[in-house]
Amino acid sequence: MTTRTPTRPPLLDSVLDKLGSEIVSGQLAPGQTFTLHDICQRFTISRTVARETMRALEHLNLVSSSRRIGLTVQPPSAWKVFDSNVIRWRLECPSERTDQLASLTSLREAVEPIAARSMALSGTPAERARLRELAATLRRLGHEGRGATPEFLEADVEFHTLMLTASRNEMFGALATTIAAVLTGRTDLGLQPEYPNDEAMDMHEALADAILHSDPAEAERQSRALVSEVGAALALNED
Repeated sequence: MTTRTPTRPPLLDSVLDKLGSEIVSGQLAPGQTFTLHDICQRFTISRTVARETMRALEHLNLVSSSRRIGLTVQPPSAWKVFDSNVIRWRLECPSERTDQLASLTSLREAVEPIAARSMALSGTPAERARLRELAATLRRLGHEGRGATPEFLEADVEFHTLMLTASRNEMFGALATTIAAVLTGRTDLGLQPEYPNDEAMDMHEALADAILHSDPAEAERQSRALVSEVGAALALNED
């Protein structure tokens, strides 16, 4: 499962993936330059595809362009770090993975507990019930040894997306694709176990129950505990 834009041509996707990965990994270092002609020659592609690749890289702030120099690789401080492609490339890069997981976990620790509290106060009955259904689905799939399957990932993404959007905070809701990219990358990289930790499943259900019963303090507490457990599990996997 990936977070690529489905309407992008496959050839552009391939070239963009390669160059994006090389920039994120440092293989193409900040300050290094190359041209549209270089892209055409290297990948045997048309100038049109090369130009679209350049625009995509510029959109992500991975490069800047000028007529005199061509494309100049930008430092990490300039990148659009919330973009799902940048997240994916960083997760796929061994030298970037640990820092990316750490920063994303910190983001989740800052946002999700407050989103959980807000959903407990503002979520509709249907949203609360759906969250509880998803928690039960995660439990069932986990007990069946299907924690690393697309079905588990789909339910996990919906669970966390629903919590963010049902918080009624549009900025939290806008982070849903970022959190989905984290969950997807974790599965794609083999960091998601077939049999998830029972404690994590307990926390999902306890969180959903707190929201279902309009208990904001308990919802925040359970969400904070869940994200902390996820962070500890990821750190263990990296070790």
